Order: sequence, then structure tokens, then C-alpha cells
Amino acid sequence: MRWGLLLLLALALGAVGAHWLLGDQGYVLVDIRGWTLETSVPGLVIAMVLLYLLVRLLGWLFRAPRRMGQAVGEYRARRSQRHLDHAFAAIAEGQWGRGEKLLGRAARGPASLAGYLSAARAAQEQQAVDRRDEWLRLAYEADPAATPAVLLTQAELQLDYGQLEEALATLRQLEQRNATHPRGLVLQARVLERLGDWPALEALLPRLRSAKVLDGDALATLEVRVAQASLDRTPDTAALEQAWKALARKLRQRVEVVESYARNGVRLGASEQVESVLRKALKSSWSASLVALYGRLETPDPSTQLATLEKWLNERPEDAELLLACGRLCLRSELWGKARSYLETSLAIRPRPETWRIYGELLVKLGESGAASEAFRQGLTAAADGTPALAPPAQPGRS
Repeated sequence: MRWGLLLLLALALGAVGAHWLLGDQGYVLVDIRGWTLETSVPGLVIAMVLLYLLVRLLGWLFRAPRRMGQAVGEYRARRSQRHLDHAFAAIAEGQWGRGEKLLGRAARGPASLAGYLSAARAAQEQQAVDRRDEWLRLAYEADPAATPAVLLTQAELQLDYGQLEEALATLRQLEQRNATHPRGLVLQARVLERLGDWPALEALLPRLRSAKVLDGDALATLEVRVAQASLDRTPDTAALEQAWKALARKLRQRVEVVESYARNGVRLGASEQVESVLRKALKSSWSASLVALYGRLETPDPSTQLATLEKWLNERPEDAELLLACGRLCLRSELWGKARSYLETSLAIRPRPETWRIYGELLVKLGESGAASEAFRQGLTAAADGTPALAPPAQPGRS
């Protein structure tokens, strides 16, 4: 409507102007340095309009290549984004081959780095390690400034594929660029743990603490594993004691670490030192697993061990594990009646296959073969996760 009114107004003005000009078209003379131009006013107006249109046309032709380039670039970007969207959708559906193919097409656009890295992941999912490495190489070349991101992706893929040595070498490259990269430190810890390189992992712990890249529980768990590994690789008693004393106090209070110390102490024949450590640990932090270890400990003086356990038993009379430990030590001291009492009480509180077995062995020693058989049968039942045992065969002459 508005354009229609403007057109009508232009036509009206044109008609009035034409009527006015037809009466007297005027005369225009241009004289420049001997060059003259004579024309009417309408002729001059038409000439100026044509000159203006010619200038606009030349300007448009001059900018046309650049505009065409922009248009082509925008088209390719839209096409690349479309391929990228379809590729991620295919990967999400587990269609690794189609996803990799679409990512290869999308990588020709602005999203080249993301496309190359995703294509590398897709190739690895298809077990195509050579293609994975080729995509990673293209990613390096596409954006050298993003080398840390490419190295991290490469290390993650190598770690997932079980290429531990290669992953460690990749992380060393990253370390040369940024020694405190948070993700790099976490991956390095995972690789070293899977390699079983505990000394290197122990050396890495201060940087992990400083970088605060692991939450408290994860870091504590890692510290415990490192401590256990340091105890496990000790060749003799002196080395074990040295490793134990080198641990931080908070680690020496962890049940898992005390268990490792005790097992290695038993392995190296240091039962008396182990007894002292277990006794102190149980005083500060009660643990069923440590009580079990204490009951299995074979020191030269089992009566002192038994006295210690019985003292604790006054405070924990219904602790099945403690009662079992007392029963074990009574057996070592050949206190058959006392051992029987402790074992039967333990079974009454919490019947376990191990307790039934030890109880059965005691009954065999006491000459009660029938009761011993029943104890072993009960132990098998308990070991079978509660599956009901068959009733014992009826004795001849009994209804």
C-alpha cells in the first residue's frame, strides 16, 4: 500500500515535471578547458542518472568476487555444521563408521579441530588405530595452538586402548609444555597406576595435592594404594620397618595400610612387630579385619595375645570376630574347652563357614566325629550362601 502511494506520487510529479519541461527544456552549456558540452536540462539529468548507474554497476562488479567468496564460505559452514550435527547424532547411536565419515566431511569447515578429534574417537571405537592416529595428526596441523587438547585426547585414547607406554610418552610431551596441567596429572596418575609404577606415582603425589585435581576421597584412596605398594615391595624386615616409619601418621592409621603392614610382616617373619602394631591400631580404631589378623598371628607368646583379646572381650562380648580370634588362640594354647566355648558363642551370634570349619576341626581333635561332620556340613551350607542343606541320614534303628 505504501509503495503504491509512492509510485502514484512519483508518476504525478513526473507528469508535472514533464509538462513544465516540455514548455521550455532549458539550455545547458559546459565549457571546461576548451571542451564544451551543450544540452538541454532533461538531457543533463538523464546523463547524470546514467553516470550514477554506471558507477554503481562498476562498484558492484568490483565487489562481486568477495561477495561470492563470502556466500560460498557461508554455504560451506552451514553444510559443515549440518554434517557435524549428523555425525554427533550417529556417534551417539553407536554408528561409529557413519559418524567418522560425516566428521571427515565436517572437518573441512570451521569446526575442523572438533571434527578431527571426534573422528579419532570414532576410529578407535572401530579398532582402527592407524586411522585414529591419522586424524590426530590432522588435528595437530589444523590448530597448533590447541596442541595440549590434542595431546590429552591422544593420551586418553591410548589409555583406553591399553597402550599404556604410548599414553605415558604422550603425557610426558604435555608435561614439557605444562607441568601442572590438571587433566594431564590425573591421566598420568591413572597410567602409572595401571603400569604398576608405584615409585613414579609416589613422586607424582605432591603435584596432585598441590594442583587439587582430585577430591579428598580419591586422593586418600590413591595415597593408601601407594602406601600399600611400598610395603608390598619390601624385601626384608628392616626395609618393612623403614617403609612403615616413612609413611605419614594419617596413613599408618588407615586400616587398609595396617593390614598391608601386618600381611607383609607375617610374610617376612616379623610377627612380634606386627602384634605390637595391630594391638595399637585396634586400641585407636576397632576393625573386624584387624581382629581377624590378630587372631591368626603366630607369635612366640600366644597366651599374652589371648589375654589381650579377652580384655577387649569384656568391652565387646558379642563380637563374633573377636570370639573367633579368641577361639583360634585357645586352640594354639591347647585350651580345648575354652576354645569350644568361644567358637560356639561366635557361631550362635554369626555363623560363618570359617568358624564352622575351625569348630569341626576342634571336634575331630576331641574325638566327636559325628558332631564334627555336622559342623563341616553346616559350614558348607553357610558357604553356599544359605542354600538349605540336606538333612543328615537317619541312624539305623531310629524312627
